[in-house]
Amino acid sequence: MAKKGAKGGGNIRKKTVTRGGKEYIYWEARITTGRDPGTGKRVQRSFTGKTQKEVREKLQAAAVAVNDGTYTDSSRLTVAQWMDLWTRDYLVSVKPNTARAYRCHTKNHIKPGLGVVRLTEMHPHTVQNFINSLDGLAPASARMVYRVLHAAMEKAVELDYIPRNPAAKCVLPKMERREIHPLTDEQSAALIRAAAGTRIEHLVTLALFTGFRLSELLGLTWAAVDFDRGTITIDKQLSASFSRGPMFTTPKSGKPRTVTPAASAFQVLRKQKAKQAEQQLKAGPFWSNPYRLVFPAEDGGPLFQQSVERDFSAIRATAGLDGIRFHDLRHTFAVNSFRAGDDVKTIQENLGHATAAFTLDVYGHVTEAMKRNSSARMESFIKDVMKL
Repeated sequence: MAKKGAKGGGNIRKKTVTRGGKEYIYWEARITTGRDPGTGKRVQRSFTGKTQKEVREKLQAAAVAVNDGTYTDSSRLTVAQWMDLWTRDYLVSVKPNTARAYRCHTKNHIKPGLGVVRLTEMHPHTVQNFINSLDGLAPASARMVYRVLHAAMEKAVELDYIPRNPAAKCVLPKMERREIHPLTDEQSAALIRAAAGTRIEHLVTLALFTGFRLSELLGLTWAAVDFDRGTITIDKQLSASFSRGPMFTTPKSGKPRTVTPAASAFQVLRKQKAKQAEQQLKAGPFWSNPYRLVFPAEDGGPLFQQSVERDFSAIRATAGLDGIRFHDLRHTFAVNSFRAGDDVKTIQENLGHATAAFTLDVYGHVTEAMKRNSSARMESFIKDVMKL
């Protein structure tokens, strides 16, 4: 490391502070980041931590940045500058679509609303005023913007740019959960009839029978289907924008799941296999399905979600089910699972939810209605018994 006083040079000291009559030990590192152009005096930055190792690592990272010319003085760093750095360098662990959404929220909301504010001048009320100014957005969208800002500020805290996260105690707009609209048995039958003969007929039916997300169905490969054991493994999904990034990403939950669907689901898959063979024969030399997708396009390549949504819109209109979304097929499967008597843990795992609590939160009203129906059936039974 460069000598003390030189640009990029620094030192570490052990320090103590007394609070409430008790002595606490911590470590502090200082690094010279340059000289003030007006006074010629050294400009220093300090880091603190509980251990010597912790501050040494911070000091070494800062020294490298100073010597590389990439160091930014946090006292002069604006929110816009920090958001640019954060979205560029610290989103490597998130999925491409998530990173793209973070950058979009940063560009459209955070930088216009807070960009000129110095990072060190960010306070809880600053963030609260910003969130309140998003009243034109839907509550879910405003909360997403907040999540992006909170994550960026949390990283700034980790890097010692700011002492605490100014977004930590923000009051968020109330979320009103969108009411789910599962299909009735009659509507499900009408949808299957309307889908017959279309290129996504088996995709629609399998969605009703398994509750798989559209991205999971489009990313499903024959290698993940075990006809002998009667299982399907969801270990990937097709990226919504695979033309600009990776074709496959991990499932929404972040981990694979293996489910054992009803036998009818495998009958649908066998029909799809036969249909795919016909597709391949028709496409001839133009056929290319290197990933062995279960639901490819006519030439064997991957299907775009937007294309499937357009096909589904036409099928929905034919069935007279205006307003039904493809995602409602997933809700239909979940509700029918409860109706069939499946326990919530099984349903959670089949759907790929993170927790059973989340499953109950989404479908709690369904279980409550089932309880009321059960009570009514029991009351009828009791009255019949009492008449004997």
